[in-house]
This record gives sequence, C-alpha cells and structure tokens, in this order.
Amino acid sequence: MSASRAAALVCLLAGMLMLSGCATPERLPAVPLSLASEAVPLDIPDARFYADADVDRISMLATQAYHRTKAAEQSAGIKHQQRYFLAISGGGDDGAYGAGLLAGWSARGDRPQFAVVTGVSTGALSAPFAFLGPEYDEQLKSIYTETGPDDVFQPRSLMAAVANDAMADATPLRNKIAGFVDADMVQRIAEEYGKGRILLILTTNLDQGRSVIWNIGAIAASGHPRARELIVDVLLASAALPGIFPPVMIGITVNGKHYQEMHVDGGAVSQVFLYPPTFNLKKKMKELHVKDAKPVAYIIRNGRLRRPEEDVERKTLKIAQQAISTMTTSNGVNDLYRMYLTTQRDGVAFNMAYIDEGFHVPYKGPFDKAYMNALYQHGYRMGIAGNEWHNAPPGYQE
Repeated sequence: MSASRAAALVCLLAGMLMLSGCATPERLPAVPLSLASEAVPLDIPDARFYADADVDRISMLATQAYHRTKAAEQSAGIKHQQRYFLAISGGGDDGAYGAGLLAGWSARGDRPQFAVVTGVSTGALSAPFAFLGPEYDEQLKSIYTETGPDDVFQPRSLMAAVANDAMADATPLRNKIAGFVDADMVQRIAEEYGKGRILLILTTNLDQGRSVIWNIGAIAASGHPRARELIVDVLLASAALPGIFPPVMIGITVNGKHYQEMHVDGGAVSQVFLYPPTFNLKKKMKELHVKDAKPVAYIIRNGRLRRPEEDVERKTLKIAQQAISTMTTSNGVNDLYRMYLTTQRDGVAFNMAYIDEGFHVPYKGPFDKAYMNALYQHGYRMGIAGNEWHNAPPGYQE
C-alpha cells in the first residue's frame, strides 16, 4: 500500500477507535540470521529465496524453468516462444488500475502469456489472476470494484491498537484471499509451474529486515496438505502494511526447535520487483544457449509518479504523513530505475504503465467503491488502447 493510502487509512481508523483493553500478543523466537538458510517452510524445497543471498539457487530455478518450458513446448508441438515478464506493484486500492489495465489488454486481444509474474502488496493479490490468464479477469475485477472497507479490515479499539500488533484486524482480508485461493486455483498454479512458468510474491521478513521472494508455484506443486494455507499467508503478508494490519507469523522448525518469522508488506523494502539485480539474465541465457527473440518486461505501477501536492499544516502528524508519502513515492520511482538498468544490462525490453494525470476522480477514503470503479475503467481504457506503455523511467535520458 502507498504511504498516502496508508495515511488515509490511519485517519479513518483513528476516528473509529473506542476504549477497551487487550493483552499484548506473544510469539515464538525469531529465526536467527545464522539459521536463515536452514529455515525451510513446510520442508518444501525452493519455496522461497532471499534476494540478497540466494543467487545460485535463483539461477538454478531459472535453469529448471527453462528446461520445463522446453519440454512442455515440445510436448505441445510448438516452437520456442518469446518470453514475457510482468511485475505488479503495490498501491492499496489503486490496484484497481492494474486490474482494469489487464482486462483491457485482454479485450484488445494481444495480451501475452507471461513466463514470470511478480507481485508486491496489492500486486500480490492481483498476481495469481494475472498469472493464470484472461479467464480470471472477471474475478480480478470483482476484487477491485466490489470491495469495501468492511471486506478488508475491522478497526480495533484504541487500547487494543496500542497493546496489540496493529490498528486493525485483517481477518476480513484473510477470508477474502482464502475465498479466491481455492483448491482449483492452487492446482492450476501447480500445473503452470510444471510447464516452466513462475509466480513470485515479495514479503518482508521484519525480524531480519530483508526481502523474501516466495515461489508460489513450488508451494502449489508440493502436494503438502498445508500448501494452500501457506499461499494464503504469503499473499496476506505481502499486503500487511506494518502498524495498520497485523503481521503474518509463519511457523518454522529448524533442527527440531520451533520458531516464528514475522512477515509484513513487501513494499517495506521494494514496491515492485522483476528479479534481483544480482541475477544476470543475459549471462543465464548465454549459458543455456538461448537465442530467442529479446525478452520483454511489463511493469504496472499502481500509483502515480508524484505525490499529489497539498497545503501541509504545521502539525506533527501531518508533516510526518506527507514526508513518509513523499519518501515512499520517490522510492517507488527508484524501483523503476533499478529495474530499467537491470533490463538494459540483460537485453530485456522495458515497458512501464502508471496512473497518469488524465485520471481526476478525487480520493475520498480507503476502498471507496466509486473511486475504485472509476480507476478500474480508466485502466481498462488504457489497456484496450495499448499505447500507454513507456519505454524508460520518468525523466531518464541515455
């Protein structure tokens, strides 16, 4: 969720708080950093990667995906096809823009099948639908056009908010995620993983202060009885803005000892990602003797490039809110520059879309259906037009 959306949600929740008491929640010990490489959720190999440490394992995942893709294409009797990547950013209810863009792109008729789909925060909620293709567009639309505040959170009392782990209870959001991540979706994701396609979701391990890349396809294909539950946890964690929504506690066992990891919004580190810059795709393609057409990356930024201007009052909270909002927006643009430079190094075509200045509907508050429906339609028009993709970050010059 963007900082401006978070600030609005904080104001809404603060106005709804009432006094009552609540005990501070307890937890198991965190996994020590020294044991991080041994912490394997549900003992599922390749369930996740650390972007700053698992370069070799990420490289091996790419190799395995390539060979699975080749086998699937040969079995289907089709030629080796061009590879397309899709990255969907955070942005809270601004995720309606990306949902509309994808649906409009489908209606246009030239939306490709993506070899890799990544998602952060609200982008994590969109990513499974985008990964599985246009047949899921209507379900994705319903999430961003029929969802209200009561479908996402329940405000906690003032004392509960202070003593507990967040200002709101995210049980409604968990239930909503669990509703669409059903057994059929898990099976479909597993099948596509078997064909070499990859779905990645980013969370932040708050204990260790680092990003975690979750390989949803490997989890889905594991056959573990709790695989679906873990996928729901990961999607919820990626959207769990710290302080507003509770963190997601993920149980881990290492050498017979039980731990808990605290996972929150992936946007705490990065609002959107394609693949770690430490992974050199160009080198990997050369290693695998891949001579296909140039890979193509699409990045959907569920937000604007600049924070809306405001006559900021000389009040502590207002100043802090706008400073955080400015910082978060700027960091999101920095993410675009990082991905652009990485794709240019690796010979990947760069395409980026964002909420442009042509959208003027005022933002009245979190998860306002009128606003989200209008933004969905705006994204739909951009998707069906097909000419709103930018080939470089804002203001970039060679």
